[in-house]
Amino acid sequence: MSVAGKISRLSGAAANLAPEISIVIPVYNEAANLRALWSRLEPVISALGRACEAIFVDDGSVDNSLEILRGFAAGDPRVRVIELARNFGQHSAILAGFRNCAGDIVVTLDADLQNPPEEIPKLIAAIDAGNDVVGGWREERQDRTYRRLASRLQNRVTSAIVGVPMHDYGCMLRAYRRHIIDTVVECDEKAAFVPALANTFAKRVAEIPVEHAERAAGESKYNLFSLAHLSLNLITGFSMLPMRALSLTGIGIFMLDAIFAIVLMAHRFIYGPQQEGALWTLFAVLFFFIGLIFLALGLIGEYIGRIYIEVRRRPNYIVRAIHGGDSAEPSAPRTHG
Repeated sequence: MSVAGKISRLSGAAANLAPEISIVIPVYNEAANLRALWSRLEPVISALGRACEAIFVDDGSVDNSLEILRGFAAGDPRVRVIELARNFGQHSAILAGFRNCAGDIVVTLDADLQNPPEEIPKLIAAIDAGNDVVGGWREERQDRTYRRLASRLQNRVTSAIVGVPMHDYGCMLRAYRRHIIDTVVECDEKAAFVPALANTFAKRVAEIPVEHAERAAGESKYNLFSLAHLSLNLITGFSMLPMRALSLTGIGIFMLDAIFAIVLMAHRFIYGPQQEGALWTLFAVLFFFIGLIFLALGLIGEYIGRIYIEVRRRPNYIVRAIHGGDSAEPSAPRTHG
């Protein structure tokens, strides 16, 4: 039997087994790349010789991405399509895929083909070696200079906040063990940054170099504003440092004001009342109230930040339908979060 025949037989048998490997792919307006993506991904998962499933999450695409994905699902039982009600964002789409996948190993992959699907076996091998999380590291990034510089800064901030140093938190080509995925889903984070959240629960984290290509078609969904928004979500989701910095600033200003007051009293004691003393007194009073305001903002913000995180119960995403796999008919809409 030919090699292609053996691969076909293995993939057909694997489709009847519970998936051991799930590949989750968020999709938003990637119609120009999807056929090329599946033509490269399908041979990769067939060659693994293990039961696999491909979970495409359509994040409210307004092009014909969903129609293309439904065609994949109709032609291959290993493909399922999670259709979201609207665009909820990449990380919400990934969480939807996590909640609907079944593999013991879960791989995430972007749909823009900048991360080659051919790198997936390297990630799986690193998981099999005993790691809980394996991240891809785009050593030779094919992005514009401003994107590379912004990502480098964000990676340093993320490493400091999470406490797990990595070169590339922004690479979506990553692999996770099942217990990490289950824990991330159970957290029910409202503004989750999945790679950072997963690393906080992992005992062994590895990072391996992966190839990175220029975008073949379509436009990037991330600009500087999006990266800044992601950074703010990261900081507020994993650290109370900004609020505490305000409190410490208020304490520092109070201390400076106390020193200022002592100097002013000593000056008056040594040289007696002087005309310019009124100006210094006003400065001292001003510093006192500025310190009081900063301290109050810091303390109020500390409490509001904690309450806001706990009580905001809006859903992360709404599943409109699930196509392919075991679902003969699209499922009813479901909310999560």
